[in-house]
Amino acid sequence: MKKIIVFASGSGTNAENIIKYFAKTKIAKVVSVFTNNAAAKVIERAKNHQIPTEIFSKSELLESNLLQKIQEIDPDMIVLAGFLLKFPDHIIEKYPNKIINIHPALLPNYGGKGMYGMHIHRAIVNNKEKETGISIHYVNEHYDEGGIIFQKNVALTEDDTPETVAEKIHELEQKYFPEIISRLLED
Repeated sequence: MKKIIVFASGSGTNAENIIKYFAKTKIAKVVSVFTNNAAAKVIERAKNHQIPTEIFSKSELLESNLLQKIQEIDPDMIVLAGFLLKFPDHIIEKYPNKIINIHPALLPNYGGKGMYGMHIHRAIVNNKEKETGISIHYVNEHYDEGGIIFQKNVALTEDDTPETVAEKIHELEQKYFPEIISRLLED
C-alpha cells in the first residue's frame, strides 16, 4: 500500500476528503497530516480518522529536520491541500514529481504569491470571468508554476458572488482531487 502525506494550513476539508477516499481503497493510505497552523481545523479532522499530525513552524519547514521526518515516513506522494506556505526547494529536490498541489483557478491565470482562497474568487468575480475551475499541478520552486496534471472548468454567471464561486470550486475539488491522486499513484 502506497503512503501519502497531506500538507494543509486550514479547515482541512480537502485533506479529510482524501483521507476518506483512500480509506476505502487498497491503493494508498494517508499516513500523516502536516500543518504549519496549530489552530487549523485539519488537526481535528485528522484525529477523527486516527491520522497522526505533525505541527511545525515556518522556520522548521525551511530546516532539514522536517525533511528528515518526511524521509522517515518515506511517502510515495506529498499532497498540498490548502497549504499556504511556499514549499522549500530542498524537499522538492528530494521528491521530484511526487509533490502535487490543487489550485482553485485555471492556471496560469490567478496563480502566484497571495493568490489563494477568497482572494482568487473575488478577483474572478471582479474581472467578470465567464468560467473558472481547478488546477492540479506538480510543485516546483515557483508558486503555481509546476506542470499541470489536470484541470476542470465550471461556468460562471453574472449572478455569481465570491461565495458561490467558492462553492462551485469546492465541489470540483472534492470530486476530482482524490481521483487524480489515485490515478497518479496507479501509474
